[in-house]
Amino acid sequence: MTIHYFAFGSSLSSRRLLARIPGASKNCVATLPGHRLCWHKKGQDRSGKCDIFVTDNPDDIVYGVVYQMTHDDKLELDGYEGAGIGYERRQIGVTALHGPTLDAFTYCALQVDHRRQPYHWYKEHVLRGALEHGFPATYIEHIRATPSIDDRDTERQRRELSIYREA
Repeated sequence: MTIHYFAFGSSLSSRRLLARIPGASKNCVATLPGHRLCWHKKGQDRSGKCDIFVTDNPDDIVYGVVYQMTHDDKLELDGYEGAGIGYERRQIGVTALHGPTLDAFTYCALQVDHRRQPYHWYKEHVLRGALEHGFPATYIEHIRATPSIDDRDTERQRRELSIYREA
């Protein structure tokens, strides 16, 4: 049995998600109206991570990718995402761009700090995912315009971005 995961942050990049959860597969691009993409989730590494913030404004839309995976894959992803520690897993309804509404799980921040900013490498994962899946130009520009900071852990930055190097 497969389940749906709505990725909106660094897991938009299929290279990043598949490096973690190799059995997952892309189902579709989808939207979540009444929400806004924010970068205020308190990362354990002192940076900002993505979150979906409820606005109830129908003009606010978060774009994401729905991946299919198994229940065991979801439990593994919970570990990467810090389910119960940094994020809370939630069931939501998302609208496929060329199809129906789907039930999916996603992760919402448990602690936010509006002063936090993402590391350059983290923002790069989100940007590459948005480009890969053909998100609207205005959405991509919003991601590009997000301020980001250097990660002093250069080894972590190298490791995070190494998935984009050609083999």
